[in-house]
Order: sequence, then structure tokens, then C-alpha cells
Amino acid sequence: MCLISFIFLFSCSLSCFFLGINFLLMDYVIFIEWELVSLNSLNLVMTFLFDWMSLLFMSFVLLISSLVIFYSKEYMSGDYNINRFIMLVLMFVLSMMMLIISPNLVSILLGWDGLGLVSYCLVIYFQNIKSYNAGMLTALSNRIGDVALLLAIAWMLNYGSWNYIFYLDMMKFDLEMEFIMFLVMLAAMTKSAQIPFSSWLPAAMAAPTPVSALVHSSTLVTAGVYLLIRFNILLNVKMSHYLLLIAGLTMFMAGLGANFEFDLKKIIALSTLSQLGLMMSILSMGFYKLAFFHLLTHALFSALLFMCAGSIIHNMNNNQDIRMMGALVYHMPMTSMCFNVANLALCGMPFLAGFYSKDLILEIVSLSYMNLFIFFLYFFSTGLTVCYSLRLVFYSMTGELNCGSLNMLSDESWVMLRGMMGLLIMSIIGGSMLNWLIFLTPSMICLPYYLKLLVLLVCVVGGLFGYLISNVKLFFLNKSIINYSMSLFMGSMWFMPFISTYGILNIPLQLGISINKSVDQGWSEFMGGQMIYFQLVKSSQMIQLMQNNNLKSFMLVFVLWIFILMMILILI
Repeated sequence: MCLISFIFLFSCSLSCFFLGINFLLMDYVIFIEWELVSLNSLNLVMTFLFDWMSLLFMSFVLLISSLVIFYSKEYMSGDYNINRFIMLVLMFVLSMMMLIISPNLVSILLGWDGLGLVSYCLVIYFQNIKSYNAGMLTALSNRIGDVALLLAIAWMLNYGSWNYIFYLDMMKFDLEMEFIMFLVMLAAMTKSAQIPFSSWLPAAMAAPTPVSALVHSSTLVTAGVYLLIRFNILLNVKMSHYLLLIAGLTMFMAGLGANFEFDLKKIIALSTLSQLGLMMSILSMGFYKLAFFHLLTHALFSALLFMCAGSIIHNMNNNQDIRMMGALVYHMPMTSMCFNVANLALCGMPFLAGFYSKDLILEIVSLSYMNLFIFFLYFFSTGLTVCYSLRLVFYSMTGELNCGSLNMLSDESWVMLRGMMGLLIMSIIGGSMLNWLIFLTPSMICLPYYLKLLVLLVCVVGGLFGYLISNVKLFFLNKSIINYSMSLFMGSMWFMPFISTYGILNIPLQLGISINKSVDQGWSEFMGGQMIYFQLVKSSQMIQLMQNNNLKSFMLVFVLWIFILMMILILI
């Protein structure tokens, strides 16, 4: 089943890619309306929008999902239910396609909810307590966005149709539309894990690694960014500023947290979160094409990072702690090569995929009318990206293997490597190829010499810090232990996981306990169920006594009834 799915998805990806290029060059859009039911004046219509943006995004999603399925053949080989896993991944891809090609809020909600449901099933795939908790956190965080979309659908009843694509130009001048845009923005923020909904993304790493490569790097988390790209016309100045601040802080927070993390998959998850903040922030400044460009390039190298991490974890007997790793470059040379290329692309190494989008974004920021705080967030977060990437490389690739007792599997699976090779090639050539395609006319960026070199300088300084914080020796004065409270605050995503789990659950649970004690087991019990029970017991005992064929009792009741009847007759 893996091979059939891979061939089908890969061929669909190639078809979508060449169609997308054709649509882009011809400036061509296809809008399909498919009437499902027509009853009197009621029409139920399914609508699809095919333009260069949706086709290119579809081709990239299909490419990554095909390679992930191919990779899963080896990674999930020990699983008896691998066909169920492949079916779940295919359902996920179908939901994503539904979301991408929908210009209609109702069909977007179908895809959106499909993504939420299938991602929940995938996160709890390994059935243990940690996975269940992560799945619930993921599902409930995303429900907020689903509710926001439902409210937006209800509000759009005022306009006569849910095809928002028809109303975008008119909505710009409508004050009511600020409310719809706010709801769409809230939905996008939950799906793309922006502050304060960030804690579900690292928690979702409980899922199998192929799921993380597909779901948490290139598809599910970028669905929010894609929705905002579609609605970008409606972003007014006030909302743009709000979104810019939130996205900038998300980028900064995730970069800071990754430098304190030791779980391999969580570091990559936080790097994804940081890049999502970058996409959202440049989108809020009005450069939606740049955001889309970075979305596509990031999907390539981020999926590759997760696949390499999966290969490392697989060969280290399911160990994810980077402190246990070391000298992997000798044991797994091909995986290390892919991992380093993906890491360098993430850092913005010249002429790799990430460079073309990240460098352009930072130069546009330097060129834009931005205040110093936002400027600082952009550049400092870029430095942090290089810092945690090089820290990860130094911890896992160089030095000595830190787990001598662990039986290291040094054989690299050729099936997994072939899956990674496809993304490796795209991580090298993808950026320049997309740059030629998306930006038909080159942008003129005129900057002073020091601003032009600032990006490079920030990267070099970040790399130097990454080396210094990974250079741990025996009797080393550990700075993070000395400043423990600050390290705890920065390393735990500014206490967001505690707030979004204990903060939300603790008060209702305490309230529930007190209500249970005072009401259910207190007055309610005393005046309700227990009291009725005791009264019924007493009554039944009395009736039982009377039914024991006691002649005195029968005579007494008979005399009583005669007396009552006489009283009634006298009164009448």
C-alpha cells in the first residue's frame, strides 16, 4: 500500500506543479461551481478555486506526503497496523487539499475540521498517557479556531453567499467585515500556534516522526498562514499591528526556548514555530507573496529535518535526548549530511532554499518603515535560529558518542534514505527555482552597506553563541543552573504550557471538587436522593407492617376510613 500511495501522490504532485507554473505564467484562474442539490430556490453548491498559489501549494504538500509515506514503509515496519497509519495520512492529505482549493468558508471548515480530527488520531497513534494528553491539548486548542470559523460563517449570512472570494474587494470598505477578519485571524492563530496558543505544537511531538514531518512542518501548521494569505486584503492597519506584535513575539519566544531544549524533536518543533512567526509577521506587513514563498521553502527543509531526526531516533533505539548523542557523523554519514544541509537551509546559508526567502524577508524589513522593537525581534530571532541549529549540530554530530551502554544501530536504511534524498535535492534547488517563478520581476532593494551585511553578521554571531553554549566540559560552570529561574522561564516557552493546561484545567477541577462535596455529596444528597430513599424505606416498612395480616391493624384502618367518610358527609 505504501508503494501505490507514493506513486499516486508523486504523480499528482508533478501534475499540480506543472499546472501551477502554467497558470502562473499565463495569469490564469479556474473557478468551478458544482451544484450538488437544487430544490426550489435552494442551491447547494461545491466550489473549487484553482490558481497558481493553490496548485503550487498542493504540489508541495503532495510531494512531501508521498516521500513521507515512502519513508514510513521502513520507519513503521514494526507496526502491524501500518495500513491504518497510511490511510490516516491519506485522509489528512485529502483534508488539506479540501482546504487549499476552497474559496468558500463552509468547504474550508470541512477541510479545517478534517485536519483537526485526523491530526488528533495521528498524535494519539502511539497509545500511551503522554500521547493522549498531547492529543487532547492539540484538539482542544484547534477547536477555538474552528468555533471562530463557525462564527465567521454565521456572520457571512448577511452577504448572501459563503464564497468569500467574491466579497473581498467590497469587504475592504465595510466596517462589519472587521469582525469576520478578526475571527479568521483568530482561527489562523490557533492553527499556526501563535501566542497564546503555542503550547500544542511541541506537545504534538508525541506523534510518530513521519507524522511530524508531514503534519507539523508543512501542512497543518501552515494552514493558518495560507488562510490569512487568502484573506490578506482585509487586514487593516490595527489588525496588522496586532498580528505583527504577536507573530514577532512567537518567533522570539520559540527561538529562545529551542536553546534550552534537549529533546531532538521538540527543538525542531520550536524551529518550525519560529518560522511560522516569521511568515505571519511578514504577512501582517502586507507582503503576502513573500510569506507564501517562505511557506513553501520552509516546508521542504523542515520536513527533511524531521525525517533525519526520525532516522536518528530509529537508529538510537528510540532515544531522543541530544545529550545522549554525539559522533553521529561517523555512525550515520548520509543522514548527518541531509541533517546538516537542512539545518543550514534553516539558518539561511547562501544559495540553499531558506536563504532566498529569509534573506529577502529581512532585507524587506530593513527597507520598511518599522520601529526598533520589531526590527530587533526579526534580527535577534534570526540569530537565535543559527544559535540553536549549531548547538544541535555540535551536540549530536561531533565529539564522542555519549551513550556507550546503548547498542547503536549503525546501519542506515536505504528506503528511509531514498525518501530523504528527494527532499535534500529540493532543499538545495527549491529556493532559487521558486524565486524565479513567483517573483517575475526582480525587486530593487537599496540598502546601506552595514544593513546589507547585518543579516550575515547576525548569523555569524548566532553561530558563535551556538558553539559556546554547546561546549560543555567536566567541571564546567553551568550558567543555566546558576540562573535556574530565568532558564526555567525561557525554556518552558514563557510558562505557556502550564497556563494552557494547568491554568485552564486547575480552576474548573477545583471548582468541580468543591461543588461535588458541597452539592452532590452535601445538601443535594441530604435533601435529594438520600432523603427520598429514607422516606420510601419508612413508608414501605409501615405498609409492610399493615400487610402482615394483622387483624387489629385492618380494623383500625377500617374504623378510620368510616370516621373520615362520616366527617365528609356531615360537612356536605
